[in-house]
Amino acid sequence: MAKQARAVQTWRSIVDAAASVFDDYGYERAAISEILRRAKVTKGALYFHFASKEAIAQAIMDEQTSTVEFEQEGSPLQSLVDGGQQFAFALRHNSMARAGTRLSIEGVFLGGPHPWGDWIDATARMLELGQERGEVFPQIDPMVSAKIIVASFTGIQLVSEADTGRADLREQVAEMWRHILPSIAHPGVIAHIKPEGRVDLAAQAREKAEREEQEARIAAEAKGAGSDPDSGSRSGGAGLRGGGSGRGPRAGETGDESDEEPAGAGVAAGGVVA
Repeated sequence: MAKQARAVQTWRSIVDAAASVFDDYGYERAAISEILRRAKVTKGALYFHFASKEAIAQAIMDEQTSTVEFEQEGSPLQSLVDGGQQFAFALRHNSMARAGTRLSIEGVFLGGPHPWGDWIDATARMLELGQERGEVFPQIDPMVSAKIIVASFTGIQLVSEADTGRADLREQVAEMWRHILPSIAHPGVIAHIKPEGRVDLAAQAREKAEREEQEARIAAEAKGAGSDPDSGSRSGGAGLRGGGSGRGPRAGETGDESDEEPAGAGVAAGGVVA
């Protein structure tokens, strides 16, 4: 169990570090040496989990969809809007989302998996659910509309990045929905949809940060009080840790992450490795 836990943690460290490198440099300019430096792992540990730089990039492409959760209860269209706003927020605050988007736009996987396939499929499923619940016009083709929605979002986030560094992305995505919804949904439904999303994610994040800061301060004060020799006891402050969700290492990877590289591992597909 200890080896499995270590393997999961190493996988997580590599993917998170690689996301920040791809976000900063893009695929071609991203160096394996920089990923190793940021992840604080050995080359052998990296190649234990990933055969190439392309394999790491694919893991990031898979991971980016985990930044969005579509609610299955209530209005499918509102859930779809909320999911779009979740990803818009993630593009401002999450290097995994930015890296996955940059990799998609750079066309790293031409000839491989469709870079927006997961997003299109998820959007189409929500539109199908909307048809079942009477929100979406029955004549709408969910797959066609899903491609239009994903393409529109992709273009809008690029324009927003160029204009304001994505500072206005929430409102720009809301405008996208104001234009698209009348073509796919019944007017009575649209009147109840909030294009900005049901939750102000920025305000929610600020409240969470303030709450965690207060908890950390209380924990530090408690620890300081516990160190008083006259108190007769020590009270430990609970640490605050943030964990990322992810698919983890490949099934069955429970062995040691050896520092030894497999033959040919030093050559990463599609880019410089040192």
